[in-house]
Amino acid sequence: MYETINYKIEEQVAWITLNRPDKLNAFTDQMNKDIIAALEASNKNPEVRVVIIAGSGKAFCSGEDLSGIKEDADHREMILTRYKPMMEALANVEKPTIAAVNGAAAGAGFSLALGCDFRIASEKAFFLQAFINIGLIPDSGSLYYLPRIVGLAKTLELTILGEKLSAMDAKEYGLVTSVVTPNRLIDETQAFAEELASKPTKAIGLLKRYLYKSFETPLEEMLDMEAYGQKAAGQTEDYKEGIKAFMDKRKPKYKGK
Repeated sequence: MYETINYKIEEQVAWITLNRPDKLNAFTDQMNKDIIAALEASNKNPEVRVVIIAGSGKAFCSGEDLSGIKEDADHREMILTRYKPMMEALANVEKPTIAAVNGAAAGAGFSLALGCDFRIASEKAFFLQAFINIGLIPDSGSLYYLPRIVGLAKTLELTILGEKLSAMDAKEYGLVTSVVTPNRLIDETQAFAEELASKPTKAIGLLKRYLYKSFETPLEEMLDMEAYGQKAAGQTEDYKEGIKAFMDKRKPKYKGK
């Protein structure tokens, strides 16, 4: 079904693994399409409660495959037809998303990791805003997500200097949730995903939807959104289970409904 990625579902967790290891999982038009399709399938599937994006081989994703780019390439067209739809598909997943970063996350690969809700990194991982090094500006959501995560000053430093950021420094800046040994990355990410999958999925989806809007929304509108979202959350089976578990003094067993 997919040409450039591997896809599997395990314990209510969907794994989207970029699979061009010989090219450090660099993006192609087909890979963008495969990722979009997998994200949309995961979002629609009620059996999937968490989505993980990972990379095969030594890298997470090295960005665009420059070997296929012509000097007179229309970068605007490329972003609007390939990367914008991919990042929008990722943002539209109303379930927790995790980037399992095993190695290089560079250029648009860094953007892809930023678009996830959580990032778990191997000690061998590094992050690189590589755009400036070839005379371009960050794209694919980097200019949206990065300042929201690390602040304006650090974003200017990372994007203008174009230097590698180690996994440990990324943890210090709040870019990654945790740093683990390379041989534990898959297991630790799966365990973290299963923990997220045990939580009330519908509430998480509503939380994500409104939280990302909060940066551009006045307080009065946010209060209205919160009220609407709370009404929707209060009508879920998970809310009823949460209340019952609280009254019974036991741990709730959420089903994501």
